[in-house]
This record gives sequence, structure tokens and C-alpha cells, in this order.
Amino acid sequence: MKKILSLLALSVSLISTASAQQDPKAGKILDQMSAKYQALKAFKANFTQTLENDAAKLKENITGDITVSGQKFRVKLNGQEIINNGQTMWTYMKAENEVNISDYDPEDQDVSPTQIFTLYKKGYKYAYIQETKEAGEACDVIELSPENKDNPVFKVRVTVSKVDKSVKSWKMFKKNGNRYTYTIRKFQPNPPIDATTFNFDKTKYKGVKVIDLR
Repeated sequence: MKKILSLLALSVSLISTASAQQDPKAGKILDQMSAKYQALKAFKANFTQTLENDAAKLKENITGDITVSGQKFRVKLNGQEIINNGQTMWTYMKAENEVNISDYDPEDQDVSPTQIFTLYKKGYKYAYIQETKEAGEACDVIELSPENKDNPVFKVRVTVSKVDKSVKSWKMFKKNGNRYTYTIRKFQPNPPIDATTFNFDKTKYKGVKVIDLR
């Protein structure tokens, strides 16, 4: 569970307080990107995750989506659904038709999806890498490096559109040789949400087994 939340979040983006050790060009781009997303009341993103490991000759793709509003989120990925209303978290496994309920503690997560646009502000150094094109669109590539050397992630590369400062993709490099690339396929600002969006309604999951871990 932590793995999924960590990857998704470390995924969609980043931000920071520029200091003398930081690249001011990269900081300006990240600030513009951050302001764009934080101005939204909510957003929904459909993405493709590609996992590669050269040593293991591994390459696999999965698709998912995430909806975020403030401290609340709902994630669907690889047969799992993770719902958080800011206090309680439900983790539903489709194959087992089982849901685990736990108290939500953002400090207990590697990275929370609600932190994705402020991640670069603490614990990461960043630098401008290059200009590139993604799907024919001019973009900037920025590299983030964790200050904590014990972090299993040793760098993250974020690709940001020059046109509207949206995140087009990002790649996370882990010390175990795994590389995770996330590509945004569709982005919806301010999607319709209601009281049921960030709560688990077991009446919609016939025969679901409920395990309360609180």
C-alpha cells in the first residue's frame, strides 16, 4: 500500500523554496507548475505507469487514475482502489473482494497524493536538465535529488510543458534498478465531486469482506 501511494505521489509533480543551493531556473518552473495545480479545487488524472528493470529484463505497463481534492484522494491502480477522506483510508482489493479500513496518517506514508505539488519544497535539490519535446509539445526537464541518502529513490525527472506549465510525465529512479515512468494521458481540472467521492460505499461492492484495522 505504501508502495502504491509513494509511487503515485512522487509521481504527478513537485515544488520548492529556492535557496542558494538550488537551481533558480528550475525553481521558477516548479513554482509556476505548483501554482497552476494548487489553484484548482480538485483534479483527476488518468496515467500510464511503466516499470522497467534492465537487470531483470522487466518491462510492464499498467494504467490508473487518481482524483485529489485538498487532503482527500481516490486512487485506482492495478486491481486496487484506495480511498481517503482525510481521516479514514479504505483499501479495496478487487480480486479478493476485500476492503481494509485504517486510520489515515500522512506521516505514516512515504509520500501522500495530497503532497504531490509541494514535494520539492522539502528534502529535495533540483536542477534544470534540458529542453525536450513530448507528443510534439515543447517541454522542460527538471531533475530532483533527495537530500536523504537513505532514500530508496536517488532521482526523479519531471517533464513540464513550456506552454501551460502542466506536468506531462515523470520518471523515478530507484536504487534497486527499477525505473518508473508515469505519463499523463488525460487531465481534468475541477471534476465533479460529491460526498461519496472520497468515502467507501460497501453497498456498491456486493459481498465485500470488510476488515477493520483501526
